[in-house]
Order: sequence, then C-alpha cells, then structure tokens
Amino acid sequence: MNATRPRRLLTVCLGNHCRSPLAALILAQLGGPAVDVRSAGIRGKWVGHPAHEQMVTAAAAAGYDLTAHRGVHLNLALLEWADTVLAMDAGNLATLRALADETTMPNLGLYLGDRDVPDPWGKGREAFADVVRLLADGAPRHLP
Repeated sequence: MNATRPRRLLTVCLGNHCRSPLAALILAQLGGPAVDVRSAGIRGKWVGHPAHEQMVTAAAAAGYDLTAHRGVHLNLALLEWADTVLAMDAGNLATLRALADETTMPNLGLYLGDRDVPDPWGKGREAFADVVRLLADGAPRHLP
C-alpha cells in the first residue's frame, strides 16, 4: 500500500442495498481522510437504486445518512482498486474468492473477522437496527 494515499476499503454484500452501503458510510465517517471507502453488490439488481428504506431509517436512528447511496455492481476493477475487501458474510466471501486472482486474493476477508453480518432483507425493523449496531461495532478493526 502506498503511504501517501488513503487506505482503500471496499465493502461487499449481495445487493449493495442494505449492509455494504452502511458499512462503507460508517468506515468513511470514522476513518475520515485516512480512508477511501466504496461499496458494491455481487448481484446487479439494485444498481442505481437507493439503499433499502428500512436500512435508511435504521441508519438515520443511529446518526448515519444513507440517502445519497446508489447501488453499484461489483466488478474486477473495484477488486483491484481496493487494499482491503470486506465481505458481509461467508457466502459473499466465497463469491469474491471465485472472482479474485493471486493479487487480490490476500485482500479479502469478512467484515466481522470470524462471523457473518446477517442479511436483514425481509426481516423486521429490529433486524435492521441489529445490523447497524454490528457494523458500527466492527468498523474500528478496519481503520488505520
């Protein structure tokens, strides 16, 4: 990694609609100019769309404004751009490993290190609030 530029972090979930957008926002806010953070989804279904309404609401309750987010589809250029690629769960990590090459493979890992950030999709308000807490609690481990 080049010491003259911010550390590049990429957060990845299935749709870039719930978990990875908020993880990126939290990392960017906590890391400030020391990090450059992006997020992407493995599936392209939500490209260009805002974050899930319940995630926007849960994030706002914790002081995070997700309203500017628009979904992005994961691509090889993003994997190559990142110093660290943080998957939200083991399924996402397996997909990332299938896409990675020998250069990008060492940069892959789970956001929470040893466990998944559960997907709140299709669940109630409390599931989204739980994800907000998990993402906020897990962020410091990835910051310089």
